Amino acid sequence: MTDSAPLDVDLVLLGGGGAASLLLAALDRHGVRDLRIAVVDPVRRRGQDRTWAFWGHPDSDLDPLLSASWQQVEVATAARRRVLDLTPLRYAMLRSGPVYDRAAEAERRLDATRIVAPAETVRDDGDRVLVRTGGGRSVRAGWVLDSRPRPPARAGRTTWLQHFRGWWLEADRPVFDPTRAVLMDFRTPQPPRGVSFGYVLPVSDRYALVEYTEFSPDLLTDAGYDAALAGYRDLLGLDPTGLRVREVENGVIPMTDAPFPARPTPRVVRLGTAGGATRPSTGFTFSAMYRQADQVARALAAGRAPVPAPAYPRRHRWMDAVALRALDRGGVGGPEFFDRLFDRNPAERVLRFLDGGTTPAEEVAIMNSTRLLPMITATAGDAVHRVRDRLRPTRPAPAIPPAVVGDPLGSAPTARRGGPPSGEDDVRAR
Repeated sequence: MTDSAPLDVDLVLLGGGGAASLLLAALDRHGVRDLRIAVVDPVRRRGQDRTWAFWGHPDSDLDPLLSASWQQVEVATAARRRVLDLTPLRYAMLRSGPVYDRAAEAERRLDATRIVAPAETVRDDGDRVLVRTGGGRSVRAGWVLDSRPRPPARAGRTTWLQHFRGWWLEADRPVFDPTRAVLMDFRTPQPPRGVSFGYVLPVSDRYALVEYTEFSPDLLTDAGYDAALAGYRDLLGLDPTGLRVREVENGVIPMTDAPFPARPTPRVVRLGTAGGATRPSTGFTFSAMYRQADQVARALAAGRAPVPAPAYPRRHRWMDAVALRALDRGGVGGPEFFDRLFDRNPAERVLRFLDGGTTPAEEVAIMNSTRLLPMITATAGDAVHRVRDRLRPTRPAPAIPPAVVGDPLGSAPTARRGGPPSGEDDVRAR
C-alpha cells in the first residue's frame, strides 16, 4: 500500500489496548462478519501489562476471564473499618492477558488487517476518513474508532490525577483473605492537597495486589511511591521478610471536569478515556469502556452508525465537577466524603452511582448524605467558573504525565516493573 493507493476498509481501529480489545471481542460476539476492518497500533498487546477492577452483576461474557471476584469489600478510615455486602453486585478483577488473547482470536475471526505502526494523521472529509501511518501506509475508511491518548478540548476547572503503584505480593504463608477485597483504606497518611488510600485485591490467601493510590494534582517520585507502599504494607501488618514482589504496576489516570469530545469529526469516534469513559470523581473506566464496545458492536451489527451513548449522564458529570471542586478547595476531606457516602447509603447504590447507573431520586439521597454547606459553596463556585469560561479564550489542557516507573526494587530481585504510561484506556483504569 502507498499513499496513492490506500487500503479501503469499512472500519479502522486506532489503538490496540483495552478499549480496542473489548471492541474486537464485541464485534465477534455480535456476529459482525461483513465489515472490512483494520487495526492500526504500533504495539502488539499481549500479556499482563495492566489490571482492571470494576463492579457489576455476574456476567457470562466476562466471568471466564476474571482473576478473582468478591461479594464483600472493606472501606476503612482511622475511626473504623466497615465491611460492605455488595449483593447483588460483585467487585471483580480482570488482568489484561485474557482480554488481549480474546481480542487476538476475534481479530482472526473477523479477518481484520493489522498495521503495526502509529497513525500520524487522520483526515475526515465527511464522507470517508484517510489515516496515514508512520510506516508509510495509508488506510481509507468509512468510520474511525480512536482510543489513543488525546487531551481534552480545553483545560478543566479542576484537574487532578489518580496516580498509583501496586505490588503483586506472594507470601510464604496464608496472610490474605481471598473472600474479601479492601476497596478503600484511608488510614494512609493524607497528602496536604488531595486524597490517598490503599487497597488489597487478593487472588488467594498467599497472593494479592496491594496498591497505594493518590487523588491529587501532582505525582510522587519513584522513591515516594515505594515508601508509601511499604508504609501501607506495614499498616496491614504484613511481614516483608515473608513476601516477594512478583510484579509492579504503575499508572496515571486523569480526574478532571474538562470535556473529552467523543465525536471530534463526523466520522471519527473516540473510545476509552479519550471518549469520556473515565469517571472524573473516581478514575474508574472499565465498565464504561465495556458499555461503549457493546453499543458500537450492536450498532454495526444492525447497520447503524458506530456511535455509543455518552459514557455518563450529563447530570453526573456536573456532580463530579462539583465534588472535585469541593475536594480540591478543601471544602470536604476525601476520607470523610467517601465514608459518609457508604455510611448513609446502601453500598450497591453508591457503586451504581459511581458507575453512572442511578436514578435522579437516588442521586438526591446520595447528595443529602454529603455535607451541605461545602457542596453549596462548590456548586456556586463551579457556576461562576463556567460563566468565566464562556467569556474568555479557551485555555489549552495540560498534558497528562506518564506514570513514574523506576528501577526494580533492590529488596525484591524478582520484581518486574509493569504498566504502560498514561494513555489510551490506561493502565489499571479500574
